[in-house]
Amino acid sequence: MSSNRRDFLKKAAVGGVGLAFTGGITSASAKSYSRIIGANDRIQIAIQGLGRRWGAYIEAITDKANNVELVYLCDVMKSQREKAVAHISKSIDYIPKTENDIRVILDDKRVDAIFMATPDHWHAPGACMAMQADKHVYLEKPCSHNPREGELLVAYQKKYNKIIQMGNQQRSSLESSEIIKDIHNGIIGTAYKAVAFYTNSRGEVPIPIKAAPPAGLDWDLYQGPSPRKEYMHDTWDYNWHWYGWDFGTAETGNNATHELDIARWALNVDYPEFVDVYSGKFQYPNDGWEMYDTMEATFKFPNNKVIQWDGQSRNGYDKYGAGRGTIIYGSEGSVFIDRNGYKLFDLKGKLVRDKILLGGEDGVALGGGGGLSTRHSVNFFQAIREKEILTSPIEQGVVSQMLTHYANISSRIGKSFEVDDVTGRIYDRDAMKLWSRTYEPGWEIKPV
Repeated sequence: MSSNRRDFLKKAAVGGVGLAFTGGITSASAKSYSRIIGANDRIQIAIQGLGRRWGAYIEAITDKANNVELVYLCDVMKSQREKAVAHISKSIDYIPKTENDIRVILDDKRVDAIFMATPDHWHAPGACMAMQADKHVYLEKPCSHNPREGELLVAYQKKYNKIIQMGNQQRSSLESSEIIKDIHNGIIGTAYKAVAFYTNSRGEVPIPIKAAPPAGLDWDLYQGPSPRKEYMHDTWDYNWHWYGWDFGTAETGNNATHELDIARWALNVDYPEFVDVYSGKFQYPNDGWEMYDTMEATFKFPNNKVIQWDGQSRNGYDKYGAGRGTIIYGSEGSVFIDRNGYKLFDLKGKLVRDKILLGGEDGVALGGGGGLSTRHSVNFFQAIREKEILTSPIEQGVVSQMLTHYANISSRIGKSFEVDDVTGRIYDRDAMKLWSRTYEPGWEIKPV
């Protein structure tokens, strides 16, 4: 990469954790340079994590108008790498390199940005490693595994001055942005309450038993920052979400992130003053699911504002008439917002205005994807080039993510608690014991 191009991409960045990296730097071939439309504008990227979510980025990556080159496909499972290459080769005329270890990619100075779509426990440590290695990051939700990691993400962004786009793609919805601006301007009077919800009909999951890791899986690297333990059957492929807190953040981290972000955005609030949660495992009581599958959380904010979360993982009854969404209540009306648009109602419940885009973005399908994911990815590229304002900067993302952490912590300790609405810190000592986590030695995220 030319020094001019590197300087350009550094200057395009907007504005805490150190790990040692190993691995060689591979020089670009003449053939790769022949594909560069404009060397000072092309963004070379890698994707870490090739499970269900990465396909949502393909449309943006393969659109030649975005001037992006996919240099690496990275996953700790060999079969995932092979499937990804076969899939992406249908859309581009070159073959990205495959890599098992993200640290090798971080050492490659050609790479400008990384899409991170790993299990949750990798998100913040991987993003901090990437920023330290001079990479911009598209960071899937949840952006952190615990509250402390959110603090460190913001500190690292400030120190290294890199773009971090959090993957809550509804922030890039023109329809959501339009109606939320109207809400802020008083279209429903004083907005005082939001109900965010998610409904799914997930089935039984196997009871984990000790087993050899599947062929092709680097179990040690999969665990990464998490303390080492023996492999349990069916852990690696999605069910890690439900098998304890080593890797996942339960359904609230998995999905509430999106709707709680919209609720907070609409009500124009930051940290709550009080958190109360009702949760439990009520469906398929004898299966391997270790987390709650039902949660109702209440977040009380200053000025008598409130957000309620209603999450049903394994009961498909749509009591709100949709699989997911956010309802905003105001003194003069209400608004329903989801990924495909919005509906505005007066106090009598009469529809006043709507804007619906059918098929704009998947709702509860595994992996999701669609127009919002594409727009969110393009915004990431354009923010790196300093041509657009980033729609979901990490300093906003971590505040929304804190709501999911509060809910999970309250569920785990079995009690409500008060929060400092300025700093976000929890007053309860038992709750603060879960502010961070234990890391595998050598993988700690160090303050900067």
